[in-house]
Amino acid sequence: MKLRSYQQAAVDGIFDAWRIVRSTLLVQPTGTGKTVTFAHVINRVPMGRTLVLAHREELIFQAADKIEAVTGVKPDIEMAEMRADHAMFGKARVVVSSIQTQCAGRNGDSRMKRFNPQEFSLLVLDEAHHATAPTYRRVLEHYGQNPDLKILGVTATPDRHDEEALGQVFDSVAYDYELLDAIRDGWLVPIQQRSVVVDGLDYSGVRTTAGDLNGADLARVMEYEETLHGIAAPTMELAAGRKTLVFAASVAHAERLCEIFNRHRPQCARFVTGTTPKDERRAMLADYAAGKFQMLVNVGVATEGFDEPGIVCIVMARPTKSRALYAQMAGRGTRPLPGLVDAHPEADARRAAIAASPKSACEIIDFVGNSGRHRLITTADILGGNYSDEVVDRARATAEKADGAAVDMAEALVDAEKDLAEERERARRAAIRAKARYTSQVVDPFDVFHIEPWRERGWDKGRQPSEKMLALLERNGIDTKGLSFTQAKQLVGEIIRRYEERKCSFKQARLLSRYGYPTDVPFAEASRLIDALAKNGWRRPADSPAEPVEVY
Repeated sequence: MKLRSYQQAAVDGIFDAWRIVRSTLLVQPTGTGKTVTFAHVINRVPMGRTLVLAHREELIFQAADKIEAVTGVKPDIEMAEMRADHAMFGKARVVVSSIQTQCAGRNGDSRMKRFNPQEFSLLVLDEAHHATAPTYRRVLEHYGQNPDLKILGVTATPDRHDEEALGQVFDSVAYDYELLDAIRDGWLVPIQQRSVVVDGLDYSGVRTTAGDLNGADLARVMEYEETLHGIAAPTMELAAGRKTLVFAASVAHAERLCEIFNRHRPQCARFVTGTTPKDERRAMLADYAAGKFQMLVNVGVATEGFDEPGIVCIVMARPTKSRALYAQMAGRGTRPLPGLVDAHPEADARRAAIAASPKSACEIIDFVGNSGRHRLITTADILGGNYSDEVVDRARATAEKADGAAVDMAEALVDAEKDLAEERERARRAAIRAKARYTSQVVDPFDVFHIEPWRERGWDKGRQPSEKMLALLERNGIDTKGLSFTQAKQLVGEIIRRYEERKCSFKQARLLSRYGYPTDVPFAEASRLIDALAKNGWRRPADSPAEPVEVY
């Protein structure tokens, strides 16, 4: 399995991080092959054994298959009745196990103690947003007795409130590949959001349990007859015969939704839950993949470890306050059709191939009601990893005001950021006194570049910019006093982007901004404008279409 460019960058970043720290985190969205990425990491570890931990049976078998395909080594599985280290020819180089198995036993650790920590060089925690739980802590403590052990956490999209906690478990973030990056690079399909208002839908009385909506309370709300029809009828209309995955709040909710769908069009829907017999579930999923019915309604079954690239519509008939859960559900629909993108080396070609395919986007349907005190997650939250809360909230509002029309959420985020930057620029200009003269006071580089500062990720709080980052910024004329790591990282990225695209430098942009010129012009054009200003005694030429702007 040849690595894609971001996967190679992730692998390299992980080994770079391990030169400095013991444990590091990889953030890579659903559908971008994070198992393949860490399988290549395992393949590069020169000595010792590797333990891979997951928390669901499907993920364990998938991980074992991918690791064998990449490394050529068949892992042992330690789970339930299956035991590792019983092979005829010695111990397997890789063990895949569940966190529940590791912590099983009378004292909560007897299975774990079968393994000698000194034999392991690498511990991989899949779905690492769970790593703050006590069970994971016990596993880390046991295997961490080996001082030479390296630890890799892998997650798709952690909740914002989890980020700071993850920063306490992992020493660094080796690579952060956002969902929006994967869409822009043409590896995943664009996401379109539909927000459908359902009369009478009221979440305000639902309690919060363990950070999410209480399951029993939510089920009661979603199982009302009026609510069921308010969800089923728009779904039938908007899905329009396309392959659809529905997330329900309870078994009763799934059963009733399925019944109503089939009233609209007989045999178009089936439902699956955790209690569905495995043979029946396997046959149902095979029929769904083969297109024998349109809508699969599920309760907690298709959240992780379920891959069906033909899914075009995701129906969130089960709202959530968990960004990680919403990302997992949405991720079931973001994969492009098989064999579509890997043939194209350039992002533009991949995006064009997706646009021309039968699955040009993934449509996610949310149902809007009275959320009360709850802040429910939408696609704006899972796409807006580096955007400020204000930008995310504005993009969310755009979708909700669209009256059920499909909204490209990547574009909505860009537009929201642009609007906020323009508002900030207008406010800055309004604050300038008419007769004020330019002084040498510090200029905000974000104002000069006309970009909104990224929000600070939880794991980066308190982290200081490196000496190399500060040196690069200072060489480019940026005052680094008081810059956080996140701010410095964003400004370094902007400087590099401008250099690669032959855009004007910060020093040029700062001067152009002083005289009211745009600051994202090509380097040569910036030089021409500055030369013209110098020849005119540092006054803007009279034939210039805009008035000078004083910056101080």
